Amino acid sequence: MHELSLSPLIPTLHRLAETPVYDDRNDRILFCNIPEGEIHGVDLKTGEEHIWRFPELVASYGLCESGRFVVALKHSVVLFDPATGKSEPLVSVGADTPSVRLNDGKVGPDGAFWVGGINEAADRAAAAVLYRIDFSGNAETKVEGIKASNGLAWTADGTTMFHTDTRGPWIDRWRFDPATGAISERTRIAEPNDAMGRPDGGATDMEGNYWSSGISAQKLNRYAPDGRLIESFDVPASPTMPCFGGADGKTLFVTSLRDGRSDEQLARYPLSGTVFQGRAFVAGVPTFRFRDV
Repeated sequence: MHELSLSPLIPTLHRLAETPVYDDRNDRILFCNIPEGEIHGVDLKTGEEHIWRFPELVASYGLCESGRFVVALKHSVVLFDPATGKSEPLVSVGADTPSVRLNDGKVGPDGAFWVGGINEAADRAAAAVLYRIDFSGNAETKVEGIKASNGLAWTADGTTMFHTDTRGPWIDRWRFDPATGAISERTRIAEPNDAMGRPDGGATDMEGNYWSSGISAQKLNRYAPDGRLIESFDVPASPTMPCFGGADGKTLFVTSLRDGRSDEQLARYPLSGTVFQGRAFVAGVPTFRFRDV
């Protein structure tokens, strides 16, 4: 059995830390604190932290070829320059369904930003969708009938996409065309229950396996492409997303949340809301960048 040796990257406890992204050009790990509308960057050499603040929640984001960030807010996507602090609107999506906001998003091997929604209405109906957004501002609906879109990740060759619905709960595998962003051959590979952990954010390793945050069970689960559970790792908090980084791709980062945890859960998992750093036994797929140049 492998060990990940997770420990806090920084001492701060966040309400809802999400979307860890390794920035190889600057050797830093980025993550967002969704309800506070923040993107954080931590320099892995010095430990210095920088925070960029937005006027509303930050659902997710990705890195751009230009050095900017592509950022999903509640009902819109913007291009943000971390050097100047200036935002440029790209597209508005989903505002016609007020209970649905944007959620998990990542840049795919096609150079587009993929972002899905989460329905925050009391009935939690499957009213959210998954979008593919390109630099022209075109937002194409790719998957419908989702409750809480999560878990986007691609294999290194760009031909397989994983996608989850945390409230489904399910994990789907798609055939992916990295040239066009076309998806096909949808296959449901797993339906994890609360005991294994409902599938939140995800990442892929260089062996083609899928790492899924089992948010309801304090687990990080590693699945084979066919959905077979290979390994399950304990996390001392409710994990929201894993991310691989570092020079060799084997540094593992895991975000977690504090919001919504009971007093009993917080007593049992006092590190809830921590961004963890550990060491993996396999390298992860490098970060893809949004084609804005």
